[in-house]
Amino acid sequence: MDISVVVPLLNEAESLPELCAWIERVMKANNFSYEVLLTDDGSKDASWKVIEEQAAKNSSIKGIRLRRNYGKSAALNVAFARAKGNVVITMDADLQDSPDEIPDLYKMIIVDGFDMVSGWKQKRYDPITKTIPTKLFNWATRKMSGIYLHDFNCGLKAYNNDVVKNVEVHGEMHRYIPVLAKWAGFSNIGEKIVQHQSRKYGTSKFGMSRFVNGFLDLLSISFVTKFGRKPMHLFGLIGTVLFLLGFAEAAILTYDKFINHIYKMTDRPAFYFGILFMILGTQFFLAGFLGELISQGNNDKVKYQVEKEV
Repeated sequence: MDISVVVPLLNEAESLPELCAWIERVMKANNFSYEVLLTDDGSKDASWKVIEEQAAKNSSIKGIRLRRNYGKSAALNVAFARAKGNVVITMDADLQDSPDEIPDLYKMIIVDGFDMVSGWKQKRYDPITKTIPTKLFNWATRKMSGIYLHDFNCGLKAYNNDVVKNVEVHGEMHRYIPVLAKWAGFSNIGEKIVQHQSRKYGTSKFGMSRFVNGFLDLLSISFVTKFGRKPMHLFGLIGTVLFLLGFAEAAILTYDKFINHIYKMTDRPAFYFGILFMILGTQFFLAGFLGELISQGNNDKVKYQVEKEV
């Protein structure tokens, strides 16, 4: 199969018939073999009924319904596990992503050899309450990940099938799939300017809680990618620095007592700071040591991706 189109959705009953017809036109015009995976993330409207109707009319359309609203990342993860196409293309269900971009995205994966391609909505039709947080989010992600994409959160992306089979998306991690892909060894990541259209039906699901959760997930994934296998490199370093600071304080106080004959050590704040730093340093070091033991003990569970074998 050439293409799997993955569409996570929540309460998008009005837009689905138009989206499915649009995708079908593009696929037929380019002679692609394809499937459309519509993943209903616990919709409260008639979305599932519409999905069933579309699947009955077109055998290439398949529906997946989650028991409740788990979030976009869960919807993508479930669909990725079922995707059969050589190229997997994700897009939102609100008609703001254009299926007309599919042929060029497919070419960039198959012909140009990219592992994944992220869309860039250079000209957006979103309200300022969404565009400003998005710009801040993209800036922070570029700085922390070292991946220089303009729009990490664009729903329109294309992947080599190997990529979606080797990344696990949860929480709000769908925003960071390029980071997850790079961590998994798929570093050939491209970008394409794509058309962005104003919302035709329904309302945006964007909210400040998603913005805050996104930054928390960014901190989480940055920690895991850098120190997940070597926790001692972080906790051990912090612990060592704190312990040495505390030890230096203790050494100064000892010098003052025996050389300068200053005996009231417990009346000085430096005495308590020295003890605090040594205790915290020891705790951080032990946390890193225990984390290292757990990491090494789970080595048999770690999956390392092998690209080729002969």
